[in-house]
Amino acid sequence: MTSAALPPPFTAAVTAATVLGCLAYLAAAARLRARGDAWPYGRDALFCTGGAVLVAGVAEPWGAAPPFTAHMLTHLCVGMAAPLFLVLGRPLTLTLRTAPVPVRRALVALTRSRWATVAVLPPVAALLDFGGLWLLYRTPLLSVSHHDAWLNAAVHAHILLAGLLFSFGLLALDPVRHRPGPGLRAAVLLAAGAAHAVLAKSLYAAGPPGTSFGTADLHLASQVMYYGGDAVELALAAVVAGQWYRAGGRALRREGRAGRPGPRGAAAAVTRW
Repeated sequence: MTSAALPPPFTAAVTAATVLGCLAYLAAAARLRARGDAWPYGRDALFCTGGAVLVAGVAEPWGAAPPFTAHMLTHLCVGMAAPLFLVLGRPLTLTLRTAPVPVRRALVALTRSRWATVAVLPPVAALLDFGGLWLLYRTPLLSVSHHDAWLNAAVHAHILLAGLLFSFGLLALDPVRHRPGPGLRAAVLLAAGAAHAVLAKSLYAAGPPGTSFGTADLHLASQVMYYGGDAVELALAAVVAGQWYRAGGRALRREGRAGRPGPRGAAAAVTRW
């Protein structure tokens, strides 16, 4: 079974939007530095890397790879790796620091709206992302989309947007209305990783309903999904763990300052002792 190629207009639109987005990001970062504000160059590299991975994903340059393996490589780029790099670039924070005042006000209103707040809650974002994958691979949806190029494009658009929401909500790097604690985010990541791993193992045993991929293709694709997903999830876990560690250090420093007696307090303590 061969998959429907993504429509050229869709690939061209995503590529053009990604290139323009990267150029706008670099220009905004340059303006920020020109006025004397700090903005790490590493964020520029991360965002542009995400753009490059996304363009590679929709271009599907996998050559002679078996069809389901090629599909899974695209899924890994578009739905997992590209969103991670793009979110690590913190584009919303950069926009809020460089955009005109009306744009900033509109973005603040958007990020504080109820529907946006709910969409980026880690449990909700995980359900949209990994729940969508279970729907894609454990119903006839994949088979149907492989016979309709524009439905295939819609599936990939959902994979991209769901991946962005998941990475954005889980990492909580940009300002949002409610920032969940690292404990909740770590628990959601653990549960999502388990769901992803179980899905990959199930695909090793049986392909999506309505498809007829070869056994070798199924095995290779499921391994790409399993190990590639692990790599991205480990990177997400490293970022969340680093945030947790820094938050704990700040809390300890605050407690130390609050409990440290001043000169009079120290003298009184000695007198009482």
